[in-house]
Amino acid sequence: MSSQLSDEIADIAMTGTEADSSQTHAHEASSSVTADDASSSNAATPASSEGQASRQSNLQRIQQRKNQVYNWPHNKKLLKLAIYSACQTPDCACNGWKTPVAQQTGKGSRADNQPLASFTDPCRNCNHILEKHVTHLQGLSVTEVNKLLGAVVDVENIFMSMHREDDLDTKRVYYYLFKLLRKCILTQTQPKIEGPLGQPPFERPSIAKAITNFVLYKFNTLPQREWQTMYDLAKMFLHCFNHWNFETPSVRKLQVSNPEDISTYQINYTRWLVFCHVPAFCDSLPHYETSVVFGRTLLRAVFKSVCRQLMDKCRSERDRMPPEKRVLVLNHFPRFLSLLEEEIFSVNSPIWDPDYKQQPPNHLQSIIDNKTPNRRGEFERVTATGESKDGFTTVSLSSCSIKREDLKRSSEVRSGDQGCKRRRLDDSIYDGTDDVSERTVADIVATITDPNYMCGPDALFQMQAPRDEAAKLEEQRKLIEFHVIGNSLTGPVNKQTMLWLIGLHNVFSHQLPEMTKEYISQLVFDPKHKTLALIKEGRPIGGICFRTFHSQGFSEVVFCAVTSNEQVKGYGTHLMNHLKDYHIRNNILHFLTFADEFAIGYFKKQGFSKDIKLPRTMYSGYIKDYEGATLMHCELNPRIVYTHFTAVIRRQKEIVKKLIDMRQKEVRKVHPGLTCFKEGVRSIPIDCIPGVRDAGWREARATRAAPDPEPDPSALRTILHAVKNHAAAWPFLKPVDKAEVPDYYDHIKYPMDLRTMGERIKARYYASRRLFVADMARIFSNCRLYNSPDTDYYRCANTLEKYFQAKMKELGLWDK
Repeated sequence: MSSQLSDEIADIAMTGTEADSSQTHAHEASSSVTADDASSSNAATPASSEGQASRQSNLQRIQQRKNQVYNWPHNKKLLKLAIYSACQTPDCACNGWKTPVAQQTGKGSRADNQPLASFTDPCRNCNHILEKHVTHLQGLSVTEVNKLLGAVVDVENIFMSMHREDDLDTKRVYYYLFKLLRKCILTQTQPKIEGPLGQPPFERPSIAKAITNFVLYKFNTLPQREWQTMYDLAKMFLHCFNHWNFETPSVRKLQVSNPEDISTYQINYTRWLVFCHVPAFCDSLPHYETSVVFGRTLLRAVFKSVCRQLMDKCRSERDRMPPEKRVLVLNHFPRFLSLLEEEIFSVNSPIWDPDYKQQPPNHLQSIIDNKTPNRRGEFERVTATGESKDGFTTVSLSSCSIKREDLKRSSEVRSGDQGCKRRRLDDSIYDGTDDVSERTVADIVATITDPNYMCGPDALFQMQAPRDEAAKLEEQRKLIEFHVIGNSLTGPVNKQTMLWLIGLHNVFSHQLPEMTKEYISQLVFDPKHKTLALIKEGRPIGGICFRTFHSQGFSEVVFCAVTSNEQVKGYGTHLMNHLKDYHIRNNILHFLTFADEFAIGYFKKQGFSKDIKLPRTMYSGYIKDYEGATLMHCELNPRIVYTHFTAVIRRQKEIVKKLIDMRQKEVRKVHPGLTCFKEGVRSIPIDCIPGVRDAGWREARATRAAPDPEPDPSALRTILHAVKNHAAAWPFLKPVDKAEVPDYYDHIKYPMDLRTMGERIKARYYASRRLFVADMARIFSNCRLYNSPDTDYYRCANTLEKYFQAKMKELGLWDK
């Protein structure tokens, strides 16, 4: 092999100073690639942020080199290609022009701007002039010539990588690809890799498919936010895996003793080099992603070492990560990898089944179902009425569309939660009683929906009627309508829509006197804002103006008002419920609004809270800030049809009430008296009394509160470390500085912070868990005592307290 390499070194002689520069560039690019990407080290290398930046820099440098070559004059390109082109003289076997010996020896005496070769220079090998090596290239198009030049740059990069490589197995693969590309340039053909390696994909299902199956299998029942977190972790893992530099077979032999495993790994390593790794910086070769063409065999072989090095790299770079990413990588990623490892090495895991199918989560299914292309400037039509001609500005919300949506969502919930429900039923303990049969529930529903079931005053004057009941009845009788309307700059807006917008402007102006008419006009007629209008007798009597930020996943409620003479009829609640259903259909699950002191009560009734669950970075700079108003947040549940929510809850209450009545009738049985005492028995167990167990009595087990043992300091340190690393922990990391907050210690008599708790753990102060929990609780209570609820400090205390309790439960230390 050494003699062949010597010949190839002679073949890569340059044609001039630019050619020398080309060699230098190839040396730099390929050496950079080799150092960071091209398996020059014998150990696997994690794809860190620095490594990724270096990789991108190397790829950009290679592409810049190719662009530089593409811009050369045509003759200069031919001089370059002559080195790799066969002599066209009949019966000549020369496969590339080589620099004459005289020019090689006189290279140092030439001026830098003088070319070392011309079309009349003879070849050192065949003595034919250089022009004879490029005559067949004269008629090629610019695109074809540039394609050959790109392959030449790739050949030089592979040559330099091969030259710097220490591992013999890897060097052989580089040499094979080097010869392959040389041959393709010579014959002007596409590189085709043939032989015992086979063609990708090499296993089914692929690693990428298995990871997707894993996310759907393990986390399908999670809420949207938690599911999205797991999905992002899966993408991050696949991205790292696709850019990973795997260890060479020679290093692998030192770790694995099974010869079959070593042989299998060597085959996969060679395939990875040929189809995935080298083509990443040599685009003349066909390139495949590692996770797409490989499967279980390779992942099992490298998973543990990849995870170990990946987590080590993440921990070493933790200080350079933003807080959100640090929590994601250091807290959630290890758990994700642990669950993934169980499925990878499990014999019967379904994620490796080629025919595995799992229905996507409900929030993704709704996107798939509602994914219809819209023209620019259009609004979505929920129901096609057939009479309206202004479909691009109006959305009609009718009860029939809600019913269809209700059926669709209920079927999604049944199919999506079938496995989860089955597990819950299997894990439940009924204490000897059976679950209520479907037949019983059906009979109860038939009874409570019978118009003769209720009679007397309860039928006419129902207690605690829903707020929106009257509004729903009016909608069913077609007395009121709901439409989502808005202005448009890309198409005509019909007269009816414009009249409704003007009417809504008047309603907002009268009901919101603190807002100027100019400001209301600016938002109501802004094409980026929409308004859910409540129409009665052809005119708007109320509405909710909102703006949706699709990229951020939330909508801002700007104005919400109902005209004064139509209030206290449930219109406001029904308006908000229609708005919620509209946003769920469009996969927007968060509302934000600034409420003044008179509107806070209304928004609380509609499910809004002062506890903002969205990260501040999600909405900061997007929503309009109002002085003296309180920011409130509402998170929507995609499984609920809000316009039917109150009716469903009332129906469930009726069913439970009827079940209780049926149960009471069963236990109201008169049993005969006890006769055993007449026979001399002085006492009997309580459970022997007829009917006692049927009435619900259970034997009380004497429990004695066990003393709280001294907790394990390492467990407390683990929890405290996790709390300190949480994104909401920044206000509590150290004691409050009296210079910054002079009156703090006038109000807080017993201060506490996370640093002090760490010192107390070292001093073994916490003789029981209760002391540890008490100190942590004091941090949060002090914060809420000193700060108002609308501050970031107050919200951080609420968030961190929930996280602390979750961590305590996770480690089995929480005893409420």
